[in-house]
Amino acid sequence: MSQTASADNDGDAAEQIARTVAAAEEQRLDGTAVSVTEPGGELSCRPRFRELLSLLLIVVIADVTLYRGQGFAGPGLFFIAVPVLLLTGVVRSQFHRSLWLMGVLLLFLAARLLWCGSLEAVFAGAGLLCGFIMSLSGRAPWLLQTVAHTAQLIPDGYVGLSHYYESLSGCRMKPPEGRVLAIVLPALTVSAFATLFLFANPDLLSTVSAELTRLIEQTQQWLREFAPGPMELLFWITTGWIATGALRPSAPLSDDPAREMGLVEESTQESSLFPAWRNTLISVIGLFALYLLFEFQTLWGRVFPPGFHYSGYAHEGAAWLTVALALATALLSIVFRGRMLSDPRLSRLKRLAWLWSLENLLLAIAVYHRLWIYTEFNGMTRMRVVGLLGMTSVVAGFVLVVWKINRQRSFRWLIRRQLWTVAFALYLYCVLPVDGWVQYYNVSSILSGQPAPSVQIVAHETSDEGWLQLEPLLTCEDVVIREGVSALLADRRIELELAASLEASPEHWTARQFARERLRAMLNHHRRDWPDDAGAAAARRAALERFREYAMQWY
Repeated sequence: MSQTASADNDGDAAEQIARTVAAAEEQRLDGTAVSVTEPGGELSCRPRFRELLSLLLIVVIADVTLYRGQGFAGPGLFFIAVPVLLLTGVVRSQFHRSLWLMGVLLLFLAARLLWCGSLEAVFAGAGLLCGFIMSLSGRAPWLLQTVAHTAQLIPDGYVGLSHYYESLSGCRMKPPEGRVLAIVLPALTVSAFATLFLFANPDLLSTVSAELTRLIEQTQQWLREFAPGPMELLFWITTGWIATGALRPSAPLSDDPAREMGLVEESTQESSLFPAWRNTLISVIGLFALYLLFEFQTLWGRVFPPGFHYSGYAHEGAAWLTVALALATALLSIVFRGRMLSDPRLSRLKRLAWLWSLENLLLAIAVYHRLWIYTEFNGMTRMRVVGLLGMTSVVAGFVLVVWKINRQRSFRWLIRRQLWTVAFALYLYCVLPVDGWVQYYNVSSILSGQPAPSVQIVAHETSDEGWLQLEPLLTCEDVVIREGVSALLADRRIELELAASLEASPEHWTARQFARERLRAMLNHHRRDWPDDAGAAAARRAALERFREYAMQWY
């Protein structure tokens, strides 16, 4: 009986396969392209029209915005257009839920590149695009797995290109003759009569001939200027190869759900390391308690010890405390893993961990306070923003460790999320208007009667968005600062005009930066306040020197 049922099932399966093959063959004969997934997860060799169109447009956009581009606006437009084209042309339709998050992050980063770009933002966009491509294939874009998947684009591209070749060589579609005649015959008829009408009107013939001659000359000129060279052809091939791999990804690997979530199997086996870890946690709890008492009695109450140095305590000291927090994070990760999670005495160890975690939270608050002391003393800088982001990522990593301990997740679960925490902090630094915020804080402090942040204006370089924030200081009550900033802005205007005059051709559209355009408009608005004669230039140099000497007392 079972053999009969098995034979019936085999017969049904064979019949189903035969029907599928027959339907595909019928579609081929009718001239209809099919794009299906073959048994075993292999993709059909027959590409869809939208897939080929997306591939062609990706190569064109990469050539125009990257290879021929001359600034940060090109990559910004690239990071907007390519994800849309990949989403339109990709073969697979099962995306990971993180796809939309990757898309939103790319959109913000593209806006940053169009406003005031940087090389760091371009690298961040490339990493996000790799994560977007991985989400398209149905995989979660964890950092290490994204690197591996990006490398996989090369063999996937080879397989995809071989599918295209098979489609062109063995799946060529020939439309029926009736359809060809329905298109060609009207076109030939209209062309013949249009030519006769044209020759019947000499003026019209002369105009059309002149336009055709001009069009041919423009086409020849365009070919001379824009004909691709060997390196550009290689760039096209490389871009098309990688884009093919992104449009036709290999089948995603299936992870065990329990392993993916980092779940730990429950058991009741005692660990020989329990006493060692228990004593370690008790010791660090006592040490942290003593240090926190000292921290809050001195720096928090602004009772500074003799010889207090802002840089040593609030800069280097904050860095060392951040290292201590990172070390505490690593220690907790090591304690609560493996056999220790199955120890029946685990609850006692967790209580100690919660107490130490509270102390670490207080230590994090102390680090933030040290950074604030330094910022309040002489203003904000890029590196202080880096310190705040780095400290926040350490705190986020510590929270993840606490979550891991509470939910008994695996070390693999933790590492994946901690790497994303660091990557997101780097992304924020690349996408946020750091220079604008830094200078806005310093300018606001100066205008409120605290001149110390002026040292950050003369001691550190800034970008166009930072220069934009200096305009309110042109009306500052402090004469030295007002005249010094005026001299700085006048020199910046001269630099921009000189750079524009030295350019052999007008600025390429891919180099457009909206922050620079606003800066030029602002500087031109105040141009009448900055004469170009030699006496005015000497006065500006003297004002700038006075400003530097005045501000460096707070360095």
